[in-house]
Amino acid sequence: MGSLVPDRRAVIVSAIIALVAVAILLAIGRPPICECGYVKLWHGRINDAGNSQHIADWYTPSHIIHGMLFYALGWLLFVKRGWGWAHGPRWGLVLAVFLESAWEVLENTEMVINRFRAVTANYGFSGDSVLNSAADIGWMAFGFWLALRLPVRITVALALLGEVVAALVVRDNLTLNVIMLLFPIEAIAEWQAAGGVQ
Repeated sequence: MGSLVPDRRAVIVSAIIALVAVAILLAIGRPPICECGYVKLWHGRINDAGNSQHIADWYTPSHIIHGMLFYALGWLLFVKRGWGWAHGPRWGLVLAVFLESAWEVLENTEMVINRFRAVTANYGFSGDSVLNSAADIGWMAFGFWLALRLPVRITVALALLGEVVAALVVRDNLTLNVIMLLFPIEAIAEWQAAGGVQ
């Protein structure tokens, strides 16, 4: 793929977008950190009060994959169509951070939190802490960076590995989350429940 290497202005704009998302999340009442009062690097249970409250969890691979997908989207929208990437700043990262930030805000609305509880393996989901949302944006940027640096086949292999490992360990991943949020399938819900997802 052609390069979407961000320039300094694009990095600054991306950081501003992420900070705006953090401010919105604080304004709508999301807790800054886990209400348990401490911060963990890794939290491995998906159905307890610590889920989506810390820096990394079983949904971190999904956010890394978001970055890979957003890199591909930027390449398709801008590089492949020849819309002046060679002559101007590379704004693929800005697009990616905007999309991820918008999702983090949307994901933490009551409507989406309730949808997660109703149809996904996250029946105990109470929304993200602001720290977790900010980390998710960072993990997405890491995925974008991986896609920028690695050959396509390696990027695809890493994305598939992340999906398979998460599915095997917690019976959930990006693909299953999207399916269950948009078009819930009873067989998937039963399979997830049968695994005693923690």
